[in-house]
Amino acid sequence: MTTSDPRAELASLAASLRAYLEIQAETGAIGIPRGAKGAAAASHGAPREPSPSAPSPMKGEGEPTNSPPLSPRGRGAGGEGSQEERPGVASPREATSTQAAKPTPIAPAPPTPATASAPTLARLPLLAAEVAACTKCVLHETRTQTVFARGNPLAKLAIVGEAPGADEDEQGLPFVGRAGQLLDKMIGAMGLDPAQDVYVCNILKCRPPGNRRPEADETDKCIPYLHEQLAIVKPKVIVAMGNSAVQALLGTKLGITKVRGQWKLYKGETLVMPTYHPSYLLRPSPQQVEAKKQAWEDLQAVMKELGLALPAKK
Repeated sequence: MTTSDPRAELASLAASLRAYLEIQAETGAIGIPRGAKGAAAASHGAPREPSPSAPSPMKGEGEPTNSPPLSPRGRGAGGEGSQEERPGVASPREATSTQAAKPTPIAPAPPTPATASAPTLARLPLLAAEVAACTKCVLHETRTQTVFARGNPLAKLAIVGEAPGADEDEQGLPFVGRAGQLLDKMIGAMGLDPAQDVYVCNILKCRPPGNRRPEADETDKCIPYLHEQLAIVKPKVIVAMGNSAVQALLGTKLGITKVRGQWKLYKGETLVMPTYHPSYLLRPSPQQVEAKKQAWEDLQAVMKELGLALPAKK
């Protein structure tokens, strides 16, 4: 009986076992950690815990056991989804964990512009038509036409006066007589264009006979039109000119000399600067020079609020 060399038989058996185990590992039947040669000897047989980014040993390299197979672009060299071939790219498990811990911040929505939008402005012509047909008070019996507004409804500055005069009743526009000409000069001194940078209207839309002051019932019936106008235009600042405008907008009984130059609020949100009516500034009186100076100071406060450059002091 021939006795075989035990060492050769052991080497052959070890080689066969190694080949079998490598086949099993390639087919996914068992898991065998793959490291550099001699790694096991260096660790003296102590088991190593895989790092979070290490490929799972359960099914090939880079695929969790229960995950679906990657698309052709996600496997192999150079694919966009290849986690092993792209340094710095987290594995799907890492990405999911990171996203769960730190959700992507959502940028805040831009603030709503203060000025009116185009669809809202479409209401203004309809409102003007309603005003033209209005018969709520006796003033409709003596008017030539109603006086709605002039200027730019997208302007940041609105100017509100008392009521139309004879020139306004004839032309259908507010502030077109002598007082209106002075107002335009005041607007120009602010560095603004009367046609583009302001929106001008009145408390009343019809002329009171003889340019008298508005009656309380006339104001009560007409001012809802003004409230809707201002709600559509949404100015940043309102300049209220004269007693009637200040009292109607602010709901006060104080006279203009008591409140001019002091910032007030219309409906609790829109800044109002009370000041003198241009017609008052045109009247010859001992107070005229001082009143014009005070009115200009009021308008400069408005300029500052609107971010306009103030004129250099002489």
